[in-house]
Amino acid sequence: MQWMSAPNIAGAPLPQRARGYWGAHGRAAFEGVERLLEAERAQLPPWITVGLGLGVAAWFALDVPRDWAAFMCISAALALSGFVLGPGRAGRALGWFALAALVGCALVWSRSERVRAARLERPIVTEFTARIERIDHLAAKGTERLTLAPETTLAPLATELPPRLRLSIGRDDAPPGLAPGAVIRARGRLAPPPPMALPGTYDFARDAWFKGIGAVGKALGPITVVKPAKAQGLERARDSLRTHVSASLPERPAGIAIALATGDQNSVTRSDAEAMRRSGLTHLLSVSGLHIAAVVAATMLLTLKLLALSERLALRFNLILVAAGAAAATGIGYTLLTGAQVPTVRSCIAALLVLGGIALGREAISIRLIAVGALLVLLFRPEAVAGASFQMSFAAVTAIITLHSSQWARRMFERREEGAIVRSARWLGAMVATGLVVELALIPLALFHFHRAGLYGVAANIIAIPLTTFVIMPLEAGALLLDAAGLGKPLWLLCGWSIDALLGLANAVASAKGAVAMLPSMPGWAFALMVTGGLWLCLWQGRIRLLGLVPALLGALGAASAPTPDLLVTGDGRHVAVIRDGVPHMLRERTGDYMRSLLGEAAGFDGEPFILGGAGFSACSRDSCVATFGGGDERHWRLLATRSSQRIDWERLVAACASADIVVSERWLPRGCTPRWLKLDRNTLERTGGVALFVRGAPRIETVAQRVGQHPWASVIPQYKPRGPRSRLRPGHDRAPNSRSTPPAHFPKDR
Repeated sequence: MQWMSAPNIAGAPLPQRARGYWGAHGRAAFEGVERLLEAERAQLPPWITVGLGLGVAAWFALDVPRDWAAFMCISAALALSGFVLGPGRAGRALGWFALAALVGCALVWSRSERVRAARLERPIVTEFTARIERIDHLAAKGTERLTLAPETTLAPLATELPPRLRLSIGRDDAPPGLAPGAVIRARGRLAPPPPMALPGTYDFARDAWFKGIGAVGKALGPITVVKPAKAQGLERARDSLRTHVSASLPERPAGIAIALATGDQNSVTRSDAEAMRRSGLTHLLSVSGLHIAAVVAATMLLTLKLLALSERLALRFNLILVAAGAAAATGIGYTLLTGAQVPTVRSCIAALLVLGGIALGREAISIRLIAVGALLVLLFRPEAVAGASFQMSFAAVTAIITLHSSQWARRMFERREEGAIVRSARWLGAMVATGLVVELALIPLALFHFHRAGLYGVAANIIAIPLTTFVIMPLEAGALLLDAAGLGKPLWLLCGWSIDALLGLANAVASAKGAVAMLPSMPGWAFALMVTGGLWLCLWQGRIRLLGLVPALLGALGAASAPTPDLLVTGDGRHVAVIRDGVPHMLRERTGDYMRSLLGEAAGFDGEPFILGGAGFSACSRDSCVATFGGGDERHWRLLATRSSQRIDWERLVAACASADIVVSERWLPRGCTPRWLKLDRNTLERTGGVALFVRGAPRIETVAQRVGQHPWASVIPQYKPRGPRSRLRPGHDRAPNSRSTPPAHFPKDR
């Protein structure tokens, strides 16, 4: 037993050796991090903006106030640890990053409370007077969308109208004199802002909350202008410009020209908007970096050339500084004219910083420039982080700057003295490389927000971007200037032809086979990994940036393996889609285009959804449908869905429910209606919102209530918890179904 008490061979107790081992390696690792941060010290400031955005994103991603408070406490602890306990640059970097995350979460939380406004609790029909704040012209729908500030209510109501609401009217019903600032009298049906229809789709209620919109609706009957609008600077100028462009061009090219001039995409026809989106050219319709850069660069070049014609001015004044000032004023004016949307504001800030750098003789374009622009947007509108516009705009510009600031790009694409053919080849190579990088940066964002991404956008943009920047926009600007003398018609003709060429390109690319990649709802963790990897690749300079490929690839694999839902149910219970072999089959034949598109996107299907009544795995009457779906031959699920308001005998309904695994209805179902697994009637859906069911493997449910949590715009409360998967399935449920299920005979027949 002597060996048990033998001393350590090294002459020291084992725990002390372990501490020495790990202590030495810990010091080595810490010194390595310090050397890395010292080499990358110029890249550290942009991470402050990333930290701020992380705090904002965490507030949107987490569900309840206690989670937000916990995130802020953890961030505060990390910041304190970094500043107090962490020596060197690493400690300070951790401290500032965590402090920025804390500020971001607190900033968006406080803003959500500051913008809090009254909202309707239930649909109403009322008559009121209101002042018009904004008019959106929806060419694709043939309607006018008014943002109103109610003044008086002409019908008695239990509650007052919210301070801001949105009302849609038919274009033919719009009276003369309808303009921002006018006071109107209208009668309409108003309802609370609609919540997210299905998990992972667009959340209009969130955007309405931050815009202060408490109700949306449609006008009933004619609208009367009580008080005409007074002249209002920018709004009046924007409306006049839209009217002038509409009168100068045919409808289709006029919609594109209006979007370029005013930022109003609502005048673009539905078919053209869809073609631009499928072809990867939709960014051309949003006034952002491309348009601001074109306007600012053209103004600076023209100002510099015109002033240089005077020898006296050229010798006495710094013409570059004067031209930069003129370009800055033009950029600010263009931003205000186009409505000061997030991409435009970001681009304007970036342009102003570039002009400032040129005036001071500093490096004009850098990652720091983009970080400052994003920081300013986040400080004033932190909710922009959750929007596709902010994400895609900054992602594209950051990717472009990262590419062209790399040593490889400078070596390949830098201008030099060489022949015209080689210069053209370098320019074309730069365009192709830029398009590829931008597409790689935007594809994850497009799939996350829109469930689709154009695959041929690189080739289309190689033609479309020069066509828009160097042909269409100069022709439109020249036509507007020459119209003052009545000489703009030839330029309008050329501009129309150029826009027709752009639309022809978009439609050709959009109709090509395999032009669009579709994806159902992407897991949040996969999206977060891809964003993290992209930021890591863009914000570091050395080889350490290559580590960003690891989370990016893991996120891409997670997104690609995202399962397709087997059943989709909207929050009102009216719209149901059964997905078989990737194709959605809708419950109702008469479904609007918006809902058909929504169900198709949520299912990751590019095409026209099918009708459930014509499928071989279902049988439908006028009042109900029974369908069998599931994964493979071993496990099948039986769905019963009602689709009419006809009365159903209680005893027969209870028997029908008992024979189904899942029952869906837009009406309230009696307690006796007990399916084998899940009942989604009005009572349940009011608490869950829209639902997506996955029955392959371990059955699970995703709801809108889970996505929204307890954020202030939530109109559903996540209280509903379904019974455990298959916890009450009856014996024999896994039997193979008949080739064609039939609805119970006691249900109403077709009449």
